[in-house]
Amino acid sequence: MCGIAGELRFDQVMADLHAVADMTRDQARRGPNGEGLFGLGARAFGHRRLRIMDLSQRAHQPFVDNDLGLGVVFNGAIYNHHELRQELAGKGYRFASTGDTEVVLKAWHAWGPAALDRFAGRFAFALWERDSGVTHLVRDRLGIKPLYYSQTAQRLRFASTLPALLAGGDVDTTLDPVALHHYLSLHAVVPAPHAWWRLDFGPSAADIVRPFEAWRDLTLTALRAAVRRRTVADVPLGVLLSGGVGSSLITGLLAETGTPDLRTYAIGFEIVGGEAGDEFHYSDLVANHFGTHHEKMMIPAADLLSALPDAIDAMSEPAVSHDCVAFYLLSAAVAKHSCVVQSGQGADEVFGGYH
Repeated sequence: MCGIAGELRFDQVMADLHAVADMTRDQARRGPNGEGLFGLGARAFGHRRLRIMDLSQRAHQPFVDNDLGLGVVFNGAIYNHHELRQELAGKGYRFASTGDTEVVLKAWHAWGPAALDRFAGRFAFALWERDSGVTHLVRDRLGIKPLYYSQTAQRLRFASTLPALLAGGDVDTTLDPVALHHYLSLHAVVPAPHAWWRLDFGPSAADIVRPFEAWRDLTLTALRAAVRRRTVADVPLGVLLSGGVGSSLITGLLAETGTPDLRTYAIGFEIVGGEAGDEFHYSDLVANHFGTHHEKMMIPAADLLSALPDAIDAMSEPAVSHDCVAFYLLSAAVAKHSCVVQSGQGADEVFGGYH
């Protein structure tokens, strides 16, 4: 992940670059590999980088293309950026980097907001037009990548985290009862105020008559595509392998793609009341079958309590999951070897439960 931040002024005053720097610096953990700031009159932007695609300085952000008169700060991954790059090159666009950030910028120049329909991935970005003065704030279809903003009559500020917005100062922290209602009612989700894409839940005539075998094959095809898309990275990949249906499927499908030196990680807890606190038996079966570099991590109960303050400090919002502290500790251990992992979180429910 990366972190983005910025300020847009509405009152003809220069953007507060110090506030943007504070917001950007507050997101250092999201992007430990680099920091950048860019100011242009009433607009200022900041970026913290985690190097995943194009590890060189050519992909440093904020990314500005003076020939096109566009700039962008981007957080996310465009899985089909290679295909889009080829299409744009056919239109005459030339590229200085090999990552997806520059593809976002040139795709916007070529197609405008219609470029969003072409992006397969998760993303949040601010893209500004030098000549028109227009700045676009964009978030992906399902809000996988965060984008928060604070607005007054004089300015708008945005960031990838709520604590970063607070670090910039001048934020109304009065409790919003409507947002609190949504948060407690919708499993820690506050619906976004605007949407450019909606999921169609309705079955088609073909869906109704499709046999089980066809559904099975379609599901496998979709899973293969989802896993393959997320291998688009210039760093080694890993899997959070619990041994459940979802993470086991992902491990098998990654192995099927020929992913080299695949690392898998499992987490376990102490036995409580005779109840096992780990699923190492299942994760070991999968890791051994596919020959992964497997690492098991036991977390003593005492570590959970001592890590609670750091886990809370890392949250943008309160988390309702009881295992958030364990995931924090697991992530800290995983980060020593892998900065990109795939996870089967939630997939056990999708595929029929745990048993």
